[in-house]
Order: sequence, then structure tokens, then C-alpha cells
Amino acid sequence: MSQSNDDQDHVNDDMTNNDADLVALDINATESIDDEILDTFYQRDKLRTIMMATLDYVNERMPQGLTLPYFEDIEPERWQSKTKALDIYITDEIEGQALNLEARDKDYATNILSYPSDLPIAIIELMPTLPLGELVICHDVMVREAEEQNKAVDQHISHLLIHGVLHLLGFDHELGQAEQDEMERFEIDILANLDLPNPYI
Repeated sequence: MSQSNDDQDHVNDDMTNNDADLVALDINATESIDDEILDTFYQRDKLRTIMMATLDYVNERMPQGLTLPYFEDIEPERWQSKTKALDIYITDEIEGQALNLEARDKDYATNILSYPSDLPIAIIELMPTLPLGELVICHDVMVREAEEQNKAVDQHISHLLIHGVLHLLGFDHELGQAEQDEMERFEIDILANLDLPNPYI
């Protein structure tokens, strides 16, 4: 996003040629999100672990026939061979409301917005790193929802990050009950792999 604080930028993970599954994370925040919030809830290593768990989950299921709607034209082997890149932007409720209005024509701040990379497959095939897109997290909404649902904030963030990444891959719970059930099952399984509880009970 255009409004970011250079002092709060977290540089990309170092990449190695021997680990194509590494996630390159670029984490930025609006100026109202201070370092204490970032250090408490959005540590790069922690977010990277969540992203890796999500990608590992889908990678394990691709040989069994799982297709990623936004990347279905890429051969599974090519998908798995590429390093994945993800941008995360942390914002407040004021900017979150403006972004949600612009993106979805809904005049309130939502917990997370997903902006898929939406690049042509021919371009992605040529890129050594596969960009998944950007997730915009509204921290104020995350905290409020966690309190309302009697959940730990970091657990709620973990759940919504997984949810957001699945959206970037093309899964969409708003298409129907079957799609919602599938996406929720994925989220529950991935959270369990991280030793985190089922968020739907």
C-alpha cells in the first residue's frame, strides 16, 4: 500500500537456492501502528511460519488433485519449485474502512483484505519468485473481534492470515456452502498443524 512507514518496514527474508518453499515476506504498516504492536503481534518469523504451514498444506494435497483456482494453469511441479512472495500491510480502522469501501464497496473496516497478484500465467512462469499478492490487516478490527469471540489476539491473527492466503490462492467461501465448508476445513487442519485450536467452535 502507498502509506507505509519506512522505519517499520521489515526486510524480506533471505532466500537460499536450496529451499524453494521459503516465503519472501514484505511487512509494512501505516504510521499509526507502532513498533510495539508490530513486535507483539506481527513478528516476521511467526508470520512466516503461518505462511509456510499454509503452503505446505496445499502442496501436500496437490498430488491428490487439489487445484489452486488462481494458479490452476501452472503445473504443480512448477508451482512447488518456486519461492513464494507475500506482501502484508498492517493498518488502522480509518484507513481500513477507506480501503474496504474502495475494494468491496462496503463502508466499514474489515479484518483482512486480500489482493491477489493477478499476473498472467505466462509472466509467472518466467519469474523465479511467485508473487501471491498482498494481505491488508486491520489491527483494530482483529483485536476487537478477538475480544468479542473470547480468543487470544495472536490466535485470531493466525487464523485470518491463513484465511487470507487461501483467498490469494483463489479459494472463496462466498461462492456457496460447499466452498465455505472446504475453506473452513483447510483452515482448521492448518491451524491444527500449528497446534492452534479450531476457531469455529
